[in-house]
Amino acid sequence: MPAIAARPVASTRHRLRPRLHVASVALLVAALALSGCASKSEAELASDALAAGLAAHKAGKVDEAAGDFRECLKHDPRNKFCFFNLGVIAQGQNNPAEAENDYRIALGIDPNFSSAIWNLALVRAGAGATAEAIDLWRHYLRLDASAAGAHWNLALLLRAAGNQAEGDAEMTRALQLDPSLADPASPGASAPSPSGSVAAGSPGASASP
Repeated sequence: MPAIAARPVASTRHRLRPRLHVASVALLVAALALSGCASKSEAELASDALAAGLAAHKAGKVDEAAGDFRECLKHDPRNKFCFFNLGVIAQGQNNPAEAENDYRIALGIDPNFSSAIWNLALVRAGAGATAEAIDLWRHYLRLDASAAGAHWNLALLLRAAGNQAEGDAEMTRALQLDPSLADPASPGASAPSPSGSVAAGSPGASASP
């Protein structure tokens, strides 16, 4: 600021954390420096509202942030960042159905929006939709094969689905990429959550922010 050999995926939900968008101070200052809203273009008004929402979200003002993101969508109805951040808010408020809807809209705008893929995979795994969650992690890894956390989460789901060999291979890859992780199937091992990277939220950010 969007565990465990043969153990059900549900037992690891609390360890999996959604990705978040954070505001750039420079972006916020630039947005606030603009004046004369009546003379601004729709794109400028959308950018201002997005920047305000990101700043409010970072400050913990969730309701204000949601209002800002919705205001942004009035001026830019296809702003994937707004839909993503509304999904993050809904997910944080334990409203997975609304979060899923927002992430799917964001992905309808940009099918390779990696942060939305990541969070939707967590939501679907939490809902017990293991096959879809596996597909989402595979999609994510086609975009970023070096993401240790994606390999780690995929490994858990594959094992839970009964695909032990492929799950073990994915876990091995995750540990090679990030030795700080642990295989929860190892005797005495804890199962730390693989950390997701923080995403930038400006309208000009890349599709893999």
